Amino acid sequence: QLQIEESGGGLVQPGGSLRLSCTVPGFTSNNCGVTWFRQAEGQQREWVSNLAADGSQGYAASVKGRFTISKDKTRDTVYLQMNSLKPEDTAMYHCQTYGTGRCLHNDWGQGTQVTVSS
Repeated sequence: QLQIEESGGGLVQPGGSLRLSCTVPGFTSNNCGVTWFRQAEGQQREWVSNLAADGSQGYAASVKGRFTISKDKTRDTVYLQMNSLKPEDTAMYHCQTYGTGRCLHNDWGQGTQVTVSS
């Protein structure tokens, strides 16, 4: 099983930026895609962005143009650069792998909290 660890969250003012990291040793060699989700308090988990093994990307309409997903293969890390943050971006952010074989059914990490507030 692959281990997932998220980091990089924090408290930021509206309009500010944060870069989240999702480190999953082995996800590159196993050709996994990675998805970022978020869950605000009292809300359902929602899809934010994904990065497929072939490099294709997807973004939710609510973050498109503000968030950018990328990866560093040498570090087995996927980043979510979040700019122009809004209070409605406040949530716990999680990442998860997808694909085949070891990319599936990995335990969720602890997530990283993003709070956008003045």
